[in-house]
Amino acid sequence: MEEGTGGGRWGGEGRGGEGRGGEGEGRGRGEEKRREGREEKRREEEEREEERRGEREEKGEERREEKKRREEKEKREEREEKRREEKRREKRREEKRRERIIIAGGKKAEYGSMYK
Repeated sequence: MEEGTGGGRWGGEGRGGEGRGGEGEGRGRGEEKRREGREEKRREEEEREEERRGEREEKGEERREEKKRREEKEKREEREEKRREEKRREKRREEKRRERIIIAGGKKAEYGSMYK
């Protein structure tokens, strides 16, 4: 580029065409645009990060809720299983009691007053 035009590869270097380190007016509009671009990118990245953080929090909340539901379901199933087991035991006790009554009834008929 010609001297004094402020042009050049980096758009608006200082007078004299000495490259980035030109003297006088500094880097001008090109540097300002680059800075604005960097700031805009940084803001966008912060927004994306905030969005991701929100999504992670939502996912974490969903996972906690899912875990809670799973635990409640397991507890409910355990209670039901205990109830079924207790019913089986009660049925078996009742069955044995009937057998004893039948056996005792037969012996009572056979031996009389020994079995009252």
